[in-house]
Amino acid sequence: MSKTKVIIAGAGITGPVLAMFLKGTGYDPIIYERTERPTNHGLSLALQPNGLRVLALIPGLLERIVGGKVEEIVHYSVLPEDLGELSRSDSPARAEAEEGFGVRGVRRTVLHHVLLEHAKDLGTPIIFGYQLVSLDEAANSVRVTFANGKTDSASFVVGCDGLHSNTRECLFGKQNPTFTGLVQTGGLSETPEELLTQRAVINVYDNGAHLTAYPVNDHQTSWALTTMELEARESWRVMDEEAQQKFRECSYSQWPFGAGKLVSSGTHIVRYGLYDRPELQAWHKGRVVLLGDAAHPTSPHIGQGANQAFEDIYHLVRLLCKHNPSAVTPSTELLSKIFTQFEDLRIPRTSEFVKRARKLGELRVVHGVEECKKRNNHLRQMEVVSLQDVLNNPFVAGYSEVSLVL
Repeated sequence: MSKTKVIIAGAGITGPVLAMFLKGTGYDPIIYERTERPTNHGLSLALQPNGLRVLALIPGLLERIVGGKVEEIVHYSVLPEDLGELSRSDSPARAEAEEGFGVRGVRRTVLHHVLLEHAKDLGTPIIFGYQLVSLDEAANSVRVTFANGKTDSASFVVGCDGLHSNTRECLFGKQNPTFTGLVQTGGLSETPEELLTQRAVINVYDNGAHLTAYPVNDHQTSWALTTMELEARESWRVMDEEAQQKFRECSYSQWPFGAGKLVSSGTHIVRYGLYDRPELQAWHKGRVVLLGDAAHPTSPHIGQGANQAFEDIYHLVRLLCKHNPSAVTPSTELLSKIFTQFEDLRIPRTSEFVKRARKLGELRVVHGVEECKKRNNHLRQMEVVSLQDVLNNPFVAGYSEVSLVL
């Protein structure tokens, strides 16, 4: 008997992981990606306990991912009127010691390459240059048409095609992303000496600016500076060398605590606006469902974008295994039941993370000395970071309801 075919739209970070989960539970996934080849866009990701726990279910995957271990989270103020360390937490180290998973910084291009190669090694076709433009449902299948005129059909379709999701547009119409009012400029630097021994996420605060940085391997640090500015396109393309040099020489390059050295030595510098989208009340129609940024795009201030997408994958596949254990072609009625349970579980949780991320961005980037002092005092008094809400998600360590056979 032939396996149930599933089309995945999008070969970014989420699509290959979903493909490996579907492959390991008896389905036959194929990934279509609109770009002509894998891109080198994007800087880095912070893999947190919930995301790492999901990735660890895929045999041999974590061993291939080169990253930077994070043991602490430190907050500094560079405001001249309130200079110094605000707070420090060893919660990442404690999480790893107690639960087996902490925080790991990774370059996006490195992670992306590993995910694509691992998915291909496990037998998933990944087809580039195919942009989804329309969906047509039949009784037990979906026909997908691409911009190049080619078509394909599968039992069901999963949209993993990110903030600018064509799948989402096909299901729910065009919805323009909402600019949050914040812009980030980020880059990659050789780790300064004062940060080499910390193995920390550092957060640096000034009047109208915030920088976050973390190691992505044993000698490089990824960083992003957030400011409130006019809208900037989310292109993720590296600045030309003249623009990069101008930024390296800006006033932020004089910051202490290693932050200025990151800015002054930065490479691969990019500038991009931060966006989210209106919250959806449903993520599926018929035999098509969304997950990850296609369903719940978020600003990056909590670092949960990819990690929440991995939670999505776990729960969608868990529900498929529960309600369709033989992985045969499901009826539209059964898929609707699965997708609805998936939404009921995931929409409230991801919506809360989106709101929290936006609120945190607004807290970090405030203007005026008195407002900055208030922010700093808040950071001194608050729990620096709580990993509690991700520690035992999407399942308690050792009690996964999904077992992959790969």
